[in-house]
Amino acid sequence: MRDPGRTRQRLLDAAFWEIHRNGFRSASLDSILSETGVTKGALYHHFPNKASLGYAVVEEVLGAYIERRWIEPISQTDDPVGLVLDRVSTLTDELGEDEARHGCPLNNLVQEMSGIDEGFRTRLRSVFDKWIAALAEAFLRGQQHGTMRADVDATATAHFVVAAIEGMSGLMKNAQSLEAGRAPVPAFLSYLESLRTNRPAETRG
Repeated sequence: MRDPGRTRQRLLDAAFWEIHRNGFRSASLDSILSETGVTKGALYHHFPNKASLGYAVVEEVLGAYIERRWIEPISQTDDPVGLVLDRVSTLTDELGEDEARHGCPLNNLVQEMSGIDEGFRTRLRSVFDKWIAALAEAFLRGQQHGTMRADVDATATAHFVVAAIEGMSGLMKNAQSLEAGRAPVPAFLSYLESLRTNRPAETRG
């Protein structure tokens, strides 16, 4: 029995990995079809061209990952600095050599496509904007609850956190080494700790 929704998701998942390994411009539709067992006609039924498939990967795969990994958790805590500390401290531990070799798929597409394709640029910017906005809102909430210093600019800090995370990924990919991504982590964690209020540890949220 045909399941169009499942077929579409399989195409998106396969396209994500193909793009991550080879970049969008070098990504092979034939490889995606071979991986999924889907016909070319079915592919074009869901995605009229390669660009529309790439756009959907940004919105529905990468955007959904940032939503799960960052936006949802940070929207539910009154200690956003603590959550970011936890995420950053485990970031490289959750990655393997494959991720070190290929880098962050979001950052990769920014570098490859933002300067040449407006459709990619606007969609990628939307993912970053939502991520930064969620962090900024959470930092303001942390300030209101006394878990984050009130003198910190929440919006600027949100921009810096995202830039630092993406920058570490870039260093890791350039060096083809997880260790290159880990090298800045202690300094980044120290910076994040400095954003906490100077309260006894047991009273922190």
